[in-house]
Amino acid sequence: MAVLVGKKAPDFSAQAVVNGGEFVQNYTLEQFKGKKYVVLFFYPKDFTFVCPTELFAFQSKLAEFEKRNVQIIAVSTDTEQSHWGWLQMAKNEGGIKGVTYPLVADTNKTISKNYDVLTGDYFYDDNDQLQADTELIAYRGLFLIDLEGVVRHQLVNDLPLGRSVDETLRMVDALQFTEENGEACPANWNSDKEGLKATHEGIADYLTKN
Repeated sequence: MAVLVGKKAPDFSAQAVVNGGEFVQNYTLEQFKGKKYVVLFFYPKDFTFVCPTELFAFQSKLAEFEKRNVQIIAVSTDTEQSHWGWLQMAKNEGGIKGVTYPLVADTNKTISKNYDVLTGDYFYDDNDQLQADTELIAYRGLFLIDLEGVVRHQLVNDLPLGRSVDETLRMVDALQFTEENGEACPANWNSDKEGLKATHEGIADYLTKN
């Protein structure tokens, strides 16, 4: 698994569905550079079970992310038509109607591959054709990208393990705190706690107080 922290986030240009039903061609990550932080998260498949719980969890905290100048972007290897169909289905029917942030269609699987979250074993045969022994979908990868387009935090869960949106918000707060204050964030830090000065005196003072 590649570690992308500290590296430029791989850009992409792909089909997407935004605002719950509008098709967009050539949706890119680059459009947010210098303007917004980005939480880019991958999920395995439309019309499944853990995935809608995560998509709705991010939607429920969307205002909190927007308050922090963060763009949420979801990606799966489904088509844009599949995204659109799922977005039209009501929650009580297993759909995700009401989700408004972009859903990107990684149908050629290059985005998942570039972020190294593509599952399954795949190889090229003697005819240089891509072959796979299992279905190629994305793990539950999540990447926090700063204003310069650099990955500052990443998390990859196996398929049955849902993520914590509150923890994602905490990491956004931690990144923005370090940028604004020049201090580090110690274990279990949250926005109502003080930071840590990265000096011998700073750590001694922090440990004495805590």
